[in-house]
Amino acid sequence: MTQGVSTTQAQSVTVDPPRLASRSAAQPRPTALAQAGGRALAQAGGRRLSGRPALYLLASLIVTLLAASAAPTPLYAIYQAHWGFTPITTTLVFGVYAVAVLTSLLTLGKLSDHTGRRPVLLAAITVQAFSLLVFATASGVPELLIARIVQGLGTGAALGAIGAGLLDVDRERGTFANAVAPGMGTGTGVALSALAVRYLPAPTHLIYLALIGVFVLQASGIAAMRETVSRTPGALASLRPEIRLPRTLRGPVLVATPVLFAVWSLGGLYAALGPALVYALTGSVDVVLGGLSLFVLTLTAVISIVALRAATARTVMLTGILALIIGAAITMLALVIKSAPVFFLGTAISGAGFGSGFQGGIRTVVPLAAPHERAGVLSLVYIVSYLGLGVPAVAAGFAIVHGGGLTGTAIYYGGAVILLAALALAGLLRVRTPAAAGRPECPGRVPHAPAAR
Repeated sequence: MTQGVSTTQAQSVTVDPPRLASRSAAQPRPTALAQAGGRALAQAGGRRLSGRPALYLLASLIVTLLAASAAPTPLYAIYQAHWGFTPITTTLVFGVYAVAVLTSLLTLGKLSDHTGRRPVLLAAITVQAFSLLVFATASGVPELLIARIVQGLGTGAALGAIGAGLLDVDRERGTFANAVAPGMGTGTGVALSALAVRYLPAPTHLIYLALIGVFVLQASGIAAMRETVSRTPGALASLRPEIRLPRTLRGPVLVATPVLFAVWSLGGLYAALGPALVYALTGSVDVVLGGLSLFVLTLTAVISIVALRAATARTVMLTGILALIIGAAITMLALVIKSAPVFFLGTAISGAGFGSGFQGGIRTVVPLAAPHERAGVLSLVYIVSYLGLGVPAVAAGFAIVHGGGLTGTAIYYGGAVILLAALALAGLLRVRTPAAAGRPECPGRVPHAPAAR
């Protein structure tokens, strides 16, 4: 599922193609070979990807990264059958990914502002490819845990650089791509992985090898892309996490925190246990049907982001809270009456709450911070989101094994989501957010959701 915009929101400096230095009349006249070499160098610089091709390339990289992190979801049942582990292990494998992404975002999220976008992206893609290779050759749970940790570190580093790079290339279109590409990637990844399990041989190997091939192609594109920022000192200092809660933002943060935690905990439940819930309702072992729950959740999340992109933060937040409450309630009802159609209806409504709830929460907080406070405030948002993504899912795994059962645990889980959304609603109706620091809120300028798988 989701998320990265550069946490510094730094002003980018476009690097021009190389130019031949001017010479004085006293210097010797260059040879024809030297002149030809200079022209070739300039043309090569001019041919580097920029503008819309670079924008599409970066957006496609977000899709692939999130598709790769969603790909294991339909495969958990196969791993569990082969290696005999419990739901605790499934949620733990999922939870370590969330911790790794958060750690990477907080430490490496600003690195590309100092070293350049391309070096960070190429290194992150290499790390991603290595994690997929570990997945493809895994022979037990330890390899799964290692692969998820490495994958999370690579994803977090890449999302920070991609988010900033998209804004460098085109601020308005880049912001839109930042918002919708993660959901598209998550939905695409789980759908393609499920289809591979159903129709192709050796899915636990093939899906990861195919993704490595896609990353190789995208890495060649990144290598040909024009750099958008100049190298600047301070790379090591940028690795120190910056977390802030300004006094003026305490009210908005208290309003946004419950819904941010709620939407990501819901995403974590579907990513870790969605296929198991579908199986409990239908009795079908069809992995495509099992993966449909997460696909529907992310699809309606993307639709809600697009539909509400011009609305005010308060409207988006209110829509997300109400959709989350209604969707979770319908999903809980479906689990009680054991109805798969009602379950998917509740999932679709919950997905709309997920997309608009996160976007509304982040737009309630981040635009109100002064420029020098935004990096720290955005880091705080990431912490809340990824704690919601990982911790409740792991706790649900323990509850399932130690007495709650899958359906009972999911019902209590839904009740907790409704309670958190209700707290956010009460705060939203009570607190009036202050004016944004420096300028009015611009609904289109929103960082995308963190990656959530």
